[in-house]
Amino acid sequence: MLDMEQKIKIFKALSNKTRFLIFKNIFTGGYTCSVDKKQAGVEVNPIATCVSTVAEHFNFSLPTISAHIKELKEAQVILVEKKGNKVYIEPNIETIRELAECFQTLVTNFDNNRELFFTDTVAVK
Repeated sequence: MLDMEQKIKIFKALSNKTRFLIFKNIFTGGYTCSVDKKQAGVEVNPIATCVSTVAEHFNFSLPTISAHIKELKEAQVILVEKKGNKVYIEPNIETIRELAECFQTLVTNFDNNRELFFTDTVAVK
């Protein structure tokens, strides 16, 4: 279960435009990773992409993209795995699902308690 500190870490990681775009494109399948023919026998994860492919979409160096990916990993919104000579990344669906449930709870509580909070603020004509 995500605690408050972890939720804050997620929001901080995703508040950076580059990290948000990286995450969004990883999450929505916006990147296609090339198959490395030099690494025979290395199983490729079809839902993951590689760091080098992500870097191709930005005007940043690979180390800069790697630093952004490290922050997303520390926030637990992506999973990172090295296979052969490539580093693959994919969304951490469990974390995203749990975060979505938090938002759903907020919305449900808001809808259920709207009248308690907003009856005094109705505009008078």
